[in-house]
Amino acid sequence: MAGAGERARAAGDGAREGAQSWRIEVSGTVQGVGFRPFVYRTATALGLAGWVRNVDGRVVMGVSGRRASLAELVARCRGDAPPLAAVGDVTVGPLIPGDPPAGPGFTVLTSIGRGAAGARREVPVDAAPCRECLTELSDPGDRRHRYPFINCTACGPRATVITDLPYDRERTTMRPFTLCPECAAEYANPADRRFHAEPLACPACGPRLSWRPGTGRITASGEGALAAAVDALTAGAVIAVKGVGGYQLLCDASQTGAVARLRDRKRRPDKPFAVLVRDLAMAQRLASPGPRERAELSSPARPIVLLPARGPASGLAPGVHPGTALLGLMLPASPLHHLLAHDADRPLVCTSGNLSDEPIVTDDAEAVRRLGTVADGILSHDRDIHARSDDSVVFVSGDRRHTVRRARGYAPAARRLPIASPRPLVAAGAQLKHTFTLVSGDLAVTGAHVGDLRDPRTADAFEEGLRELSRLSAITPEVVAHDLHPGYTSTHWATARRPAGRRVPVQHHHAHVAACAAEHQLTGPFTGVALDGLGLGDDGTLWGGEILVADLRRYRRVGRFGRAPLPGGEAAVRSPFRMALGYLLAAEELGSPAPEPALLRALADRGRPEEANSVRQLLARGVNCPVASSAGRLFDAAAAVLGLADTISYEAQAAVALETAAGALRTTALPWRLSRGTDGIAVYDPLPTLTALLRESHAGTPVPVLAAGFHTAVAEATAALVWRAIEDGAPDVVCLSGGCFQNRRLLEAVSDLLTEGGARVLTCGELPANDGGISFGQAAVAAARLATEEQE
Repeated sequence: MAGAGERARAAGDGAREGAQSWRIEVSGTVQGVGFRPFVYRTATALGLAGWVRNVDGRVVMGVSGRRASLAELVARCRGDAPPLAAVGDVTVGPLIPGDPPAGPGFTVLTSIGRGAAGARREVPVDAAPCRECLTELSDPGDRRHRYPFINCTACGPRATVITDLPYDRERTTMRPFTLCPECAAEYANPADRRFHAEPLACPACGPRLSWRPGTGRITASGEGALAAAVDALTAGAVIAVKGVGGYQLLCDASQTGAVARLRDRKRRPDKPFAVLVRDLAMAQRLASPGPRERAELSSPARPIVLLPARGPASGLAPGVHPGTALLGLMLPASPLHHLLAHDADRPLVCTSGNLSDEPIVTDDAEAVRRLGTVADGILSHDRDIHARSDDSVVFVSGDRRHTVRRARGYAPAARRLPIASPRPLVAAGAQLKHTFTLVSGDLAVTGAHVGDLRDPRTADAFEEGLRELSRLSAITPEVVAHDLHPGYTSTHWATARRPAGRRVPVQHHHAHVAACAAEHQLTGPFTGVALDGLGLGDDGTLWGGEILVADLRRYRRVGRFGRAPLPGGEAAVRSPFRMALGYLLAAEELGSPAPEPALLRALADRGRPEEANSVRQLLARGVNCPVASSAGRLFDAAAAVLGLADTISYEAQAAVALETAAGALRTTALPWRLSRGTDGIAVYDPLPTLTALLRESHAGTPVPVLAAGFHTAVAEATAALVWRAIEDGAPDVVCLSGGCFQNRRLLEAVSDLLTEGGARVLTCGELPANDGGISFGQAAVAAARLATEEQE
C-alpha cells in the first residue's frame, strides 16, 4: 500500500499533462478543525498537486490537476468538511503573484498572517474528547493512557487557548510545551489524525496536574493529584477543578452535607446546581432524557442539558436542585472530567468556580485567593486559559435545542446576519446574562456568556473579553449599539466609548424579537412577542409583555400586558409578595373589579403584615413605584399568591416554582380578559386572572391545578393579542423571544395556539431567548439601520 510520500508524488505525476491551476480560498470556521489534513487527504486521493496553508482566518490552497478533479475538491470542501468546521464562502480563481507553484506533489505550508484589512477571522470553539481519543484514554497499552490532556484535530480546547490567528501552536497557550519526538512526528505527518493538532501533548511533554489542599502548598502532581482529588470528593469535600474555560467547584451530589457546604461557601442558597455524570447510563438513572436530549448531552459542545429529574429515588441530595423538577446534567467536556467522573463513579455537582454573580475564575493565583476558602482542595494544571468560558446550558422542546446560556462549545462561533453592516460595530448587550456581539459585514461574533454586569469584576471581564475577541476576529468597531436603559453598565460603557461618535440605541424588546428574526434570516416584517422581566420602553415606562409589529429597522407596539406598580422598585423584583400586592391593589384600571377586601387582607396578613403595610403606604404615596407591563413580574405575583415564593434569591426563581407546581397537568384556563389601554392598543388585563387565582386558592383548590390554569390563561391571552394584531394587518409570521419563553410549558402552549391557527411561529434556538441574546438582536438592528442609511 502506497505511503503518503508516494501518493503525493503520484499526484504530481498525474497533474502534469493538461493540468489547470486554481487558487481556492475557504472562509468560515476552518482553522483548528483539521481542515488542512482533510484537504491534503482529499487532494491526494484525487490525484492533485499543490499546497494548502492557513492565511489569516482562512484556508488557502494552490492546486493543479484535471478540471473535474479540481471541481470535485471544491465540492468536497463545501460538503464533506470535518465535523467541527463551519464553511462559509469557497472562492476559486487563478494563482496570484507571490503564491508558491502548485506542485510537484502536495504539501502543507507554514501558516501566514498578513493582517489584511477586512479579512474574516473566525475562532473555532472548544470540543469534547472524540471517540478515538477516549478509546486511547482508557487503553493501558496506549502511551496516552489516562492522560488528562489527550486531544486530536477532531477535539480538544480551541477558543479558550488560542492567543492569535492564524491558528498554530505558537499562537496558543500550548506554546511553552515543547513536543517530544513522538508527538512531533505525529504533528508533522499529514496522514496522522494529530497533524497540526495544536494542543497536542502526551505525559512526556505536555501539561501536568497538581493538587493543593485549600490555600496550602502543592502536595501531589500527575496521577497522585488526580487520586487526591477523587479521595477528597468521596470523603465529602468541596474541590475546585481547573476546567476548559475556567475553574469549577465540585462535590459529591449524593452527600447532603457536601452540597450544603458548597451552597453556604458559594453564597448560592437556592439556585439549582448542574450535575456531572460519567456516561449516558448514569444520566438515565437520574433523569429521563429523550433521543434528542441524549444527542445534545453527547454532542461535541457537551452542554448542561435541563431534563426531567427522576426524583428522590435517584439518590441525589435534595439540595442539588431545590424548587424545580428539572435537573441540569452534563457529560464530561474534557479528558480530565472523564477521569474524575470515572474514578469517583458517582454523580458530581459541577458548578462555576466563583462566588455568586462573579465571573468564573481562570487564573491560577486568583483561584487560590478566591476559591481556596470555598474549596477544600484545588486540582489545577499548568496550561493557561486564555479566554474565559463557562458551561453552556440548553433544553429541548419538540425536536429543537433552545439555548439558555451560550458559552463553552458554542461561543464564539460566528453567525450570519440577514442584512450586512456597512461599518464594523459592537453591540454592548444588556445588564443581566450579558454577552456582546462584534459585527463585520454580515458576520456576527457573539462572545461567551459573562454574567451580571452589576458586579464590577463581571464588568471588567466584559471589557477584557471584548478586547481579546476584537483582536482575534480582527474587528475594530466604529459604531456601538446599546440598550435604551441609562442605568445599565453596558449603556454607560457605550456612551463612554463613543461620547461623540456613532451610537445606535436599540429598544430592549425590539432587540429580543430581532434576535429571533435574525437567527432565522428574516428581513421582512413580522409580529414579535417579547415576554420577559423588565426593559425600558420608548415611552419611559418599563415594558415586559409586548406585542410588536417589526422588521430589523423599526417597530411599533400593538399589544401589551396590563401595567402594575413595582412597590419599592428593585426591591419588588426580589419580592414576588410585593408584586402580588402591586397587582391586586393598584393594577392599571382596565374595567375589571378589584378583589374582595377580605381576600386581600388574608393575602396581606399571610405572615408578612409589616411588609404589606409598607407596600400599602408606598402605593398610597406613589413613591418609588415605577409601573411595568411585565410578563415576568406577573409570574412572580402568581407564585406569591399561591404561596410558592414570597422572596427570591435568583432571577426567575418564582416563575420556576410556578412552572414546577403546574407539572404536566392539563386544565382549563383561569379567567382572562382583553381590554384597550389609554394608549389605544390591545391589553391583556391580568387582574381577572390573579383575582381568580386568589379566590380559588383561598377556597382550597389544589395549587397544581391553579398553577396550570394560570399558565393556560397567560398563553391564551398572549395568543389572543397576537391574533387581534394579525386581524388588524400584522404579519402572520410570529417571533417569540424574551426570558419567559425559557418556561417550556409557556413556550409550547403559545406556539401551539398560534400554529394551530395558521401562523408561522419562529423561536430562539442557537441564541438565548433571554438577555443573553440581546446583543445579537442589537447587532441585527444596528446593521439594518446602517445599511438603510447607506442606501439613502
